[in-house]
Amino acid sequence: MKPDAFPQKSTCALTLLAVTALTLTAAAQDRPPSPSQPRPPRHGSGPGQYTIAQATSDRAQLNTIAFDGLAFLTGDFCCDTFLPPGKVSDFFGFQNMRDVDGALMGHNTDFLTRIANNTLRILNDDQKAKLVALGQAQAPQIRELALKRFPLIQAFCRNLTGNRPAGSQGLDRAAVMKYTSGVFESSGALAYQRAETYGQIVRSLTDQQKAEFARLKFGDSRTWPDVPEAFDRRSVGHDVHVAVMTYASEFFSWYAGSVESDTYFCPEGHGTYFGSFYMKDAPAVHQKNYSISTSLTGDSGEAFLAALNPAQCEQITGLVELQRKDLQDIVTSRRAIATELRKFETGDTASKDKVLELSRHYGELDGELSYYYATQFAEVNKTLTAEQRTTLKKLRGIEGFTAPKPFVYADPIASPDIPNTDFLFGSGK
Repeated sequence: MKPDAFPQKSTCALTLLAVTALTLTAAAQDRPPSPSQPRPPRHGSGPGQYTIAQATSDRAQLNTIAFDGLAFLTGDFCCDTFLPPGKVSDFFGFQNMRDVDGALMGHNTDFLTRIANNTLRILNDDQKAKLVALGQAQAPQIRELALKRFPLIQAFCRNLTGNRPAGSQGLDRAAVMKYTSGVFESSGALAYQRAETYGQIVRSLTDQQKAEFARLKFGDSRTWPDVPEAFDRRSVGHDVHVAVMTYASEFFSWYAGSVESDTYFCPEGHGTYFGSFYMKDAPAVHQKNYSISTSLTGDSGEAFLAALNPAQCEQITGLVELQRKDLQDIVTSRRAIATELRKFETGDTASKDKVLELSRHYGELDGELSYYYATQFAEVNKTLTAEQRTTLKKLRGIEGFTAPKPFVYADPIASPDIPNTDFLFGSGK
């Protein structure tokens, strides 16, 4: 699809409808525990009760897309590579637990550390050893997954500046979708391995461990005591330590959660190639007890749209409708993956082929909406005035933060060799 093939709206103003979808609950998925097997309460009473319907609402999506646009048009390749580690293989309810936290600490840098330490304190040595072994096996794959994003990001940056192959009119939608399909297949394979290990640990928990976990509430970090580190980070490399802490936090959210919390994603959970995570999270990296503003995305997104002229604004607001079918399909795909992975919880075996097939389709959907974003952002970039560029730079709002190197998640690395990205562009024929 060429840029001029995108549907046009007659007005820049996008009517944001109130969410009318039925509230999604996990009641049908939950199995009541026996009295001898207490479990933590499922779902919290966090502010706003973040739901899938809210995350996919027109308002949440428009704010997120606009924030992506601001980041992409004011950033660079290195900023675009930044991605929080928890965004990988995120089928275990952690994002939901973070967003519904009644203590409003879900976006604090100590949130993950606190629940991970509580989890590791409860697990025995054999159970913790399973997480360490998983981290040692997956750390190279997790790094490779981050590097797989680089060609796509570079192609998007090339398209933004018009640095396309000779004769090309822009990105090739099918090629982008095929490429992201492979990226998400790798992510699905990691999720499958994690679920298998988490299921083994769930089934090995003693009654005492279950009682201890029951005191920790999903959705209320005030019930999580402040405990010392329960895992010696010096015993493993940095990559493995990060993986183990991620696993420990995910294990609790999976054990305490449900298929619905596993299905949930935050509004910015897709199209993660445009630098918005760097713009949002860079000041928080390696900072203890730092809370990221929950209004930043919405406020900055609205300011970005206000800085555009009507034609430019329509190119951004039109993306909400353009991606609607993909977003609905993403919810269906995530729920199917989450449902399959939870078979490990009860001792059944999930189908790896099914998980990978669903993950490939999920990747195609993410690739299509990312193609839409990249194409429309580039169209807006062509018509920005010098005054608008100055305004957008001010709106970026992280003065003093630069990214001279690309990132493997939140860790800067030396620039790797990136394959020629011409294959992600159309021939123009």
